Amino acid sequence: MAEERFQQPQGKQVQIQIQLDDDVAQGIYANLALVNHTETEFTIDALYLQPQQPRAKVRARIISSPKHTKRLLLALQENLRRYEERFGAIELSGPNPADQILQ
Repeated sequence: MAEERFQQPQGKQVQIQIQLDDDVAQGIYANLALVNHTETEFTIDALYLQPQQPRAKVRARIISSPKHTKRLLLALQENLRRYEERFGAIELSGPNPADQILQ
């Protein structure tokens, strides 16, 4: 079980214990994500698209508020910046799996 500390707007720190079940800890592989939204929530589907196959399977779905989705985006941007600082730029050349579905 991991512990995280979060700063609350009032300046107080809150300690949260995070439980990670064994099956969730194994993770899932996804090579495609579809994002949809309404006024009140974002839905992010993580999919796996096999090469030369016409179907993608949803492996996981995250439903989140707009505020949490923006926080996720900012956290991903910061971690990508750190990654590229350490390992070099990530090139986006080559085929995009989404192009196979969105045709």
